[in-house]
Amino acid sequence: MKSFLLAGVIAMTAAIPAAAELIKVPTEKTVTAALDALEVALGNAGATVFARVDHAAGAAKVDLELDDAQVLIFGNPKLGTPAMQADPRAGLYLPLKALAYKDADGQVWITYEDPADMFAGLDIAADAPFVAKMQGALGKLTAAAAN
Repeated sequence: MKSFLLAGVIAMTAAIPAAAELIKVPTEKTVTAALDALEVALGNAGATVFARVDHAAGAAKVDLELDDAQVLIFGNPKLGTPAMQADPRAGLYLPLKALAYKDADGQVWITYEDPADMFAGLDIAADAPFVAKMQGALGKLTAAAAN
């Protein structure tokens, strides 16, 4: 019975994904201004912005309140295509996303998931050159948008 229980616990923990590393960049800008700046930086870098989702506006449409929070969805085939060539399931995580939100203390953050963590569990090495390029681009673009 103990071995059956132990096997069940091991199976359950193996199915739980590891917590992803979220990179948080503080800014003195508003959520809207931070994502406006990120959108400009992305355009200047040759990336395509596919969508902007305003979570607070969505909540308001159903008479609920939510602190300001918006997501920008963007990508660049020069960075994303190699990831999908390595493992087509990377398409589940692409295009990339960045969230700007105001926390309970009033601090605005630009947040994104570390690509190495995002692709964990896929057939993509954490030290793949395109992962490092994504990490570098996300770091530079979000820092530029935050300042």
